[in-house]
Amino acid sequence: MRALSDWWARRRATAAESMRWIVLDVETSGLDVERDRLLAIAGIALDLSAGAPRIRLGDSFELLLRQPQGQQTPDEAERANILLHGIGLAAQRGGMPAVAALQAFEAWVDGAPLLAFHAPFDRAMIQREMRTLLGRRLRNRWADIAPVAATLHPLPGGGSLDDWMARFGIRCAQRHRAAADTLATAELLLRLWPALQARGETRFNDLVTISHAGRWLPRG
Repeated sequence: MRALSDWWARRRATAAESMRWIVLDVETSGLDVERDRLLAIAGIALDLSAGAPRIRLGDSFELLLRQPQGQQTPDEAERANILLHGIGLAAQRGGMPAVAALQAFEAWVDGAPLLAFHAPFDRAMIQREMRTLLGRRLRNRWADIAPVAATLHPLPGGGSLDDWMARFGIRCAQRHRAAADTLATAELLLRLWPALQARGETRFNDLVTISHAGRWLPRG
């Protein structure tokens, strides 16, 4: 009987997770997943209890990770990145201790499926820090919105988040700020939803399948 009750508990937990998806974005010191540092994580939840996703502004997350003192002298490439994402040295010094920040993030996402635009990069940066500082990885499932968009609405010559925002008329208050980019990415998924519904592919596993296949599509 205990095994049966545990099985039902897992089933209920899985059902609850499927009603809450998380859209993520990170800011980093550069684009090298082995060398560069994770500076910030932001996320916003989508509620799928009514079928189509709804953005839950009250269920969001944003933290700066405090950077080690010895790594706060930026080279030329990192200075260019600071101009892009706006997270200067003072902000980096004032962030939350990285271990506490990752623990808070892990608790907030819980078991929810995770989405991002160019998700492999976000996933690699987060998982590297999780392994290094906490000795474990997130077990959540991931899907990449970029190849999903390219599959559903081919965009010749494009493919950046800016391209898709222009395609669907999505406004963003501050591009290259994790929280703002997360909201723009969530709005992009809402624009893609009618095409997903038309294909009968609105489960998270469907997005995973489309994103994996879409990475191999030729770009116009």
